[in-house]
Amino acid sequence: MFKLAAAVATGLWGFTYIITTTMLPQHPWFIGAVRAGLGALPLLLLARELPPLRFWPKLIVLGTLNAGLFFGLLFIAALRLPGGVASIFQALSPLFAVALVWPLLGQRPTVMKVAGLLVGLVGVVLVVLKGGAGLDLLGVLAALGCALSVALGGILVQKWGQPMSMAGFTAWQLVVAAVGLGAVALILDDVPVSLTAVNGLGLAILAFGLTSLPFFLWFKAIRKEGAASVAPFMLLTPIIAFVLDAIVRGILPTPLQGLGGLLVIAGLILNIGAGRKNRTKVPVQPVEVSEKAVTV
Repeated sequence: MFKLAAAVATGLWGFTYIITTTMLPQHPWFIGAVRAGLGALPLLLLARELPPLRFWPKLIVLGTLNAGLFFGLLFIAALRLPGGVASIFQALSPLFAVALVWPLLGQRPTVMKVAGLLVGLVGVVLVVLKGGAGLDLLGVLAALGCALSVALGGILVQKWGQPMSMAGFTAWQLVVAAVGLGAVALILDDVPVSLTAVNGLGLAILAFGLTSLPFFLWFKAIRKEGAASVAPFMLLTPIIAFVLDAIVRGILPTPLQGLGGLLVIAGLILNIGAGRKNRTKVPVQPVEVSEKAVTV
């Protein structure tokens, strides 16, 4: 049941890129702000709690990494790269995490994890090779930054812990992201003059169908099944994005890019396999706050 929830969540995330390129205005920071703000509403209504006061500085960092930078850079990448290619870069997050957990959490990667990282890096090199069509450099950098941001955010969640329910914890990170992204959109004048009915529908689908619902399902699956059990479902996101690009936009990867995508997925599988064989994990650090989450 909960593995099905994980599959639905990651499958829905694969639709983000096609929705962005076909239904939304060309304003990535504005899109990110609306996605985070509207996406937080159902979760706030579900949780009805406030974060502990002393946890707010950490919450601001987590919200910025896990949603603020993540959403902003994701939409820059989605507007400049084919959806399948952009999603391959996003799928690199677990590989970035392998490189970051050692200095941040003191967890030395296994040989299999290092091998997975190297295989994934080779895959990235093949994806960004021009082949039949060049890739936008800013889009590539944004996609890599997106993956790095969410990887670092996930590690800090493990390090700092969770002081409230998962719905509330996720919702308030989205609120932080909405405020930050909205400010950037105003400063950069990245706000559309008007929105069409198609834009409005696309934003609603993005916020509620591709943010609130999948985030809720994903964290529910992790809580019931464990991260190692549901992690393989992340591979559905680039697969669905590639298929939608081919069907809706007629965009097919070059042979080298296709091979690179397969190598990235192979690298992820190696890391997932290593995680299953090595259960000795560093425990999540307790949250040092005196105030409890306040129910409202």
